[in-house]
Amino acid sequence: MRLLFVCTGNTCRSPMAEAIARSLASARGLTDLQVASAGTSAWDGAPASDGALLVSMEHGLDLGTHRARQLAREAVASADLVLVMGPHHRDRVLALGGEGRTALLTDYAAASTAGRPVQDPFGGDLDLYRATFDELTREITQVLDRIAAEGAEGGTGHRPGGPPPT
Repeated sequence: MRLLFVCTGNTCRSPMAEAIARSLASARGLTDLQVASAGTSAWDGAPASDGALLVSMEHGLDLGTHRARQLAREAVASADLVLVMGPHHRDRVLALGGEGRTALLTDYAAASTAGRPVQDPFGGDLDLYRATFDELTREITQVLDRIAAEGAEGGTGHRPGGPPPT
């Protein structure tokens, strides 16, 4: 399964989400999960923000080689599931062809349609980055629980079900 995380600049939330998902998937032995990230307004090649780098390092994750990439139709087309940080990110993914496999991260994790975005730590202090990292870890843990359960029910390589991805 190919999972894509999307935020605005691809320097804070989505790279942290990508690293967290890779780490948690590895720890669970989910070897068929491929994870990537992109930003709706990314400056191609920009490094992860200092806050994302530092907080990720506190958790043993290395974003030192991360380089931002602009969200493109090809990335959306190659993803089985696109998880976005806010409603405006979802709108952009849908405009690029993500219908039926795109959801807010928090909605997919909780199998709901509450529409709660993940807070953006950009420009904030390390405590805000830590809170966002913790929030991402909780949400992604639930996402992986759901992916593992759906994989066990329906085999591998399928596109996961709702909450109503749009």
